[in-house]
Amino acid sequence: MSDRHNGRVDDVLRELSRVTLAGRELADVLGEITTIAAQAIPGAEAVSTTLIRDDKPFTAAYSGEMALLADELQYAEDGGPCIDAGRGGVVLRIDDMRTEERWPRYIARVREMAVRSSLSVPLPYQGSWIGALNVYSTRPSAFASPGSLRAGLGAAEAIAVAIANADAHAQMADQARNMRIAMESRAVIEQAKGVLMAQRHVTAEQAFEILREASQRYNRKLREIAVGIVESTQTQR
Repeated sequence: MSDRHNGRVDDVLRELSRVTLAGRELADVLGEITTIAAQAIPGAEAVSTTLIRDDKPFTAAYSGEMALLADELQYAEDGGPCIDAGRGGVVLRIDDMRTEERWPRYIARVREMAVRSSLSVPLPYQGSWIGALNVYSTRPSAFASPGSLRAGLGAAEAIAVAIANADAHAQMADQARNMRIAMESRAVIEQAKGVLMAQRHVTAEQAFEILREASQRYNRKLREIAVGIVESTQTQR
């Protein structure tokens, strides 16, 4: 690989490392990374990010209509380099669609387009794979140079980091929400216990047992029973 290509790939990797993740929607981050890849991967004319969730692939971001159309052909056939790379964790390169013999149904359809070569790089995630970065060109053997693969691997890693960051943020948000709900539930249950203790002259343990038995009898959550008791006292007032 020439010094010029080396420098170009290094520039790509530095630019990818500077993509801001915090406080942004995942779709925006993936769009930025995909655009950087389209502009900077040697040979790239169109780039897309395929994610696979519940074994169903979809294009999460793309730069260039050619990438989206080529992706959708593969989804329709449930086979092709972007799907196999995303599911199997292998780098798949097609040097010339006119002579390629793998994925015959996809190749037969994509030959009608201007696509001549492609590169699909899997997205690593927690010891597995969640999709692929797909790079397309109208020229044959556009991604034969080591620089294309190196830049593609860098972009795939940046996408994986962005997804991991988004998942971690969502998990933290869920935990915070669950904690808030738990605290609210505990507060209303304590209020309901106080009402029962005052009305029936029972202990705190006996009041909780009354709530629990009502929850089982009416097949409703303990919090719902407690809310009903508290609201009933407010209505009476």
